[in-house]
Amino acid sequence: MQTATSSIRIADGVWVATALLHKEHPDSPDFSELEIQSRFLAEGLPRGQHSNTLKAHIGSHCVANRPRSRKRSDPTKLQGGAYRILYETRSGFRRLFLPTDDVHPDRWQSRTQSKYLPIREQIPERYWYLLDWYADWSSRSPLPSPIDDIDNDPLLRLRGSGRHIWADEHADEYVERLRREW
Repeated sequence: MQTATSSIRIADGVWVATALLHKEHPDSPDFSELEIQSRFLAEGLPRGQHSNTLKAHIGSHCVANRPRSRKRSDPTKLQGGAYRILYETRSGFRRLFLPTDDVHPDRWQSRTQSKYLPIREQIPERYWYLLDWYADWSSRSPLPSPIDDIDNDPLLRLRGSGRHIWADEHADEYVERLRREW
């Protein structure tokens, strides 16, 4: 099934535009909101009903580590999807979300994982190759590595450093002694 460009969701279009930027500029770690918006428009992707819809999606609706928008009529209720399409690397700059990135608590959903990739059949066929590119790109991105050498970790080296303080006194006796001193 091929999807027409005019029916693509804005969040999916934001992912496509950002993926194209990453693919075209592999040495750039992130892109400005304006760069993403320009690439989106250059592809002729639909911008939505309101003039600020695209900007809102790039600025907050699709950003994993930003809180979700709240309804003006009832600020206790969340608005829009819990998308994790983009990741804010610094103020005004975004990159594609990676599965290892931290996520704002507003973006967690209990039943289903919030969306971070378009569904192949819901984007035009000419962009399907980007999903395969993303799988490769995200697997090669640097991941947090476990500590290989505990002896060189400054916090883990503190383990047991105060043990001599307690060598002559049991913990329960220490607590009892403190209570008597009150």
